[in-house]
Amino acid sequence: MDIRDIQNLIRFVAKSGATEVKLEMDDFKITIKTTNEASAPEVTYIQQAPVAMPQVAAPVAAPATAATPTAPAAAATEDSKYITIKSPIIGTFYRKPSPDKPVYIEVGSNIQKGDVLCVIEAMKLFNEIESEYSGKIVKILVDDMSPVEFDQPLFLVDPS
Repeated sequence: MDIRDIQNLIRFVAKSGATEVKLEMDDFKITIKTTNEASAPEVTYIQQAPVAMPQVAAPVAAPATAATPTAPAAAATEDSKYITIKSPIIGTFYRKPSPDKPVYIEVGSNIQKGDVLCVIEAMKLFNEIESEYSGKIVKILVDDMSPVEFDQPLFLVDPS
């Protein structure tokens, strides 16, 4: 998180009317407190620990398009036997750790609980998304370098 992101967060908190916001990530913590007066919010910074993150080129910002489901009802019942792995955060979805590395998984890959499935970049932090299930990847539901929302389906897994 750079200074521009922190400044934008401070402005957002001040406009929202919230009196206190605490943001805790693995390597840093920020607390923002505001008052009812027209004064600037009070910010407490805690030193960020250095973290080695994979280098991935940032994609050019593209407008998000809402996908509408067009699959027939028969496909929906067929998909019901699969486990859906969803995004735990908002960010940009990457299938590989860096542009010159191979993808983590392909359709047909057998995965175990704890295997890394993808990386989601959120606020310049690259978060490895690990599987909570064992099984076989049936379908990858998101394109590489696409924006994803919280709780958006990413993969279909056949647990059998």
